Amino acid sequence: MKVKRCGISAMAMALVVVTGAAFAPRSAAAKDGQIVWRMASVFPGGLIQLGNLGTRFAAKLARISGGTFKIEFYEPGALVPQFESFDAVAGGAVDAAWSTANFWMSKDPAFALFSSVPFGPDAAELAAWIYEGGGAELMDRLYKPYGLKPVICGVVAPEAAGWFRKEIKRAEDLKGLKMRTFGLGAKVLKRLGVVPQLVAVDDILSSLERGSIDAAEFSMPAIDLRLGFHKVAKYYYFPGWHQQSTLLEFVANRKAWLGLSDIARAQVEISCGDTFREGMAEGDALQVKALIELRNEGVEIRRWPPKVLDKLRKSWTAVASGLAAKSPNFKRIWTSYTRFREEYRVWRELGYLP
Repeated sequence: MKVKRCGISAMAMALVVVTGAAFAPRSAAAKDGQIVWRMASVFPGGLIQLGNLGTRFAAKLARISGGTFKIEFYEPGALVPQFESFDAVAGGAVDAAWSTANFWMSKDPAFALFSSVPFGPDAAELAAWIYEGGGAELMDRLYKPYGLKPVICGVVAPEAAGWFRKEIKRAEDLKGLKMRTFGLGAKVLKRLGVVPQLVAVDDILSSLERGSIDAAEFSMPAIDLRLGFHKVAKYYYFPGWHQQSTLLEFVANRKAWLGLSDIARAQVEISCGDTFREGMAEGDALQVKALIELRNEGVEIRRWPPKVLDKLRKSWTAVASGLAAKSPNFKRIWTSYTRFREEYRVWRELGYLP
């Protein structure tokens, strides 16, 4: 059996081809009371933040449990086809998955609200909604009918808005551009005339070189630098309006989760909470050196013109309204999310420097 896989981002996700893969039988607990679970990841373990926070979460859990609860991290496609981990965990073929909820939009667009949201909050405000504003309970309610238990287990720094071969001075300059993009952000850009392209991360650079795409968004500067996009595309735009923060998730089979002791469940939640903290701190710290290096490579680092951002925001408002009209789950969660942000704005404007 051969498996071909590609690295992917949070918030802009690549197609992965997996051949001959089949659901493996679910693992059993080891002897002497040790719990051993297998976790199928949609991100390569070596990928900054998106993947390696998953491997670190597993290490934290082993440490905090004194070795009595072990999570085995499996690379994309090693247990099940990469984007089938949701169904594999729900069906009990795999114990858990490491992912971000954007991948499950085809089941219900509401899942995307627990991954990344255009013009969404920073990590601190997002955490306030998740942990104190009812977000975690809404997330659990969304996953429950599928037989899954989600636990927020990390957060990723803002993405860049993308790499462009030409300067963007006005919203009209986006019209007709073939751009590698994904998720809710792609729906927003499409309304402004962009032609979204779903391109595997391993093919983005060559696609830019060949001219088969005109622009691409993938991730944060520290990751984009490693992938070499600056060698082809000169203009690098900020802020990443489509993904100001991206949540990572640990998703368990619900029956297996309920079969754990209270202590074991608490150990998972504590390990995930610490991984969230680590992701928040590391994500911002990583970008400084990357931006300096990109500037030294001659990259034109630009901010979006205000009028372009205004049109993107209006496009997102229309997209969100349309999704709320189609999905009762999206409407319910979006209502909670927007109400919290409206109330939180009072505190943000009073308590923080502008």
